[in-house]
Amino acid sequence: MKEIINLALKLFVITAVAALALAFTNSITGERIAEQIEMENKLAREEVISPSDYFEQVEQQTIIDHEKKLGFNNLEIISEVYKDIVGDEIIGYTFKVLPKGYGGEMNILVGISIEGEITGLKVVGHSETPGLGAKATEKSFQDQFAGMSTSTPLTVIKSGTAGDSEVQAITGSTITTQAVTDGVNAALEVFNEMNK
Repeated sequence: MKEIINLALKLFVITAVAALALAFTNSITGERIAEQIEMENKLAREEVISPSDYFEQVEQQTIIDHEKKLGFNNLEIISEVYKDIVGDEIIGYTFKVLPKGYGGEMNILVGISIEGEITGLKVVGHSETPGLGAKATEKSFQDQFAGMSTSTPLTVIKSGTAGDSEVQAITGSTITTQAVTDGVNAALEVFNEMNK
């Protein structure tokens, strides 16, 4: 019995020391990590929309309210929206959308100008199949969204030449292409609802 108590105390001390060491490390690096993540997010937003003086985040409840008005059944598809501001004028928005691809949740940024044109798209995170769905990160795939209008929902085509509101599917990765397109369409719908 004494031996069990002794082992339990030793285990408790070892775990407590490890927990304290982790807490100390986190207190030192936590703020720096948060700043680095915010800087990466800002740079990613700047890649999908014109340079701005600053970005201002739209309140999450506002986004949820717009999604509810549109009848979205998955209210978490748009995780954040930022206004792109120059001077005191909003020149566009960036949307972070989280559609479900073949390999799970994707993390995509969509830039939309105030005039209602897609300015850019960037896949910033995914679990898609290497060599297939992972091609969604390629510039040639992402560039086909730029210049498309918010007035018409986008559709995926598997063959032929893509028209004004059509997206050419990645060969062998229709599910991934459809997921990206669904995410963009969600951003377009919320953008249009916000700018009525």
